[in-house]
Amino acid sequence: MKKWWKRAGMLLALLIIIYLGVKPDMLVGKPGIKAESAVLMDMRTEQILLDFNGSEGTAPAGVSKLMTELLVLDAITNGDIHWEDPVTVSLYASSVGGSHLALKQGEQFTVRELFQIVAVYSANDAAVALAEHISSSEQAFVSAMNKRAAAIGLSDTTVFTNSTGLSEKLLGPNRPEAIQGQTVMTAIDACKLARYLITNYPQILQTSSQMQVSIHQRGMYMSNTNWMLSSLGGPYAYDGNDGLKTGYDEDTGYHFVGTTERNGKRLISVVFGSESREGRFMETKKLFNYGFSGSQ
Repeated sequence: MKKWWKRAGMLLALLIIIYLGVKPDMLVGKPGIKAESAVLMDMRTEQILLDFNGSEGTAPAGVSKLMTELLVLDAITNGDIHWEDPVTVSLYASSVGGSHLALKQGEQFTVRELFQIVAVYSANDAAVALAEHISSSEQAFVSAMNKRAAAIGLSDTTVFTNSTGLSEKLLGPNRPEAIQGQTVMTAIDACKLARYLITNYPQILQTSSQMQVSIHQRGMYMSNTNWMLSSLGGPYAYDGNDGLKTGYDEDTGYHFVGTTERNGKRLISVVFGSESREGRFMETKKLFNYGFSGSQ
């Protein structure tokens, strides 16, 4: 008798799953996250569905370029710059470390080319070139970054010190003296920044979801650093994922701000401090599965 009831219960649960369109890999409880901090937000309601050390500051590396992207889009919208404007690479921009394209001093690229490279490939030399083009100096651009952060309600813990998120030791021998200190962000602030960016400039998702971008004059093609894009396929691809930003710091680990939309529901996730490149995507999958399962 007990076995019959057990089987009936399992069958009923399966029918409910099929009816609701819930995938088996989404049937999870609150996940344990292997990272220093993590946050999951429902974009429409702004409800925080999961918060694990979300208010602790960390060096976010390339994730901080979300603010660089926001200021570029602000400048385009305000008419201060235009997509086809030529940007000349400075000595400083050409010598920054981390992920870069080895852009040479004096080379020129359009704002559009450099923006796409920053959003998709997270190139540091491209980010510095854009910052200098918009504000004449990176120092002035950093001031604008922090003013924008305050204006959109980010916490005092989040402080930008350069346009790239790089530590001082990776900024190269031509770093201006005024560019000092380490950029720090909280996972909650990264989530808020991503939401603001997507809400006000939804076209960012068209850029961040590209599998690769190119610099035609060099014949170079750069693949997206986001392995969760649904268009990529592979073991880390996640149905509905279309962004948003990766980062890596040798001291704080691997980071990822992701966003996925399914059936009209968009989630934004942040994973800071994963131990591996692959791990940040695996932990993000746990967050998305939890958010879309309806079990929170």
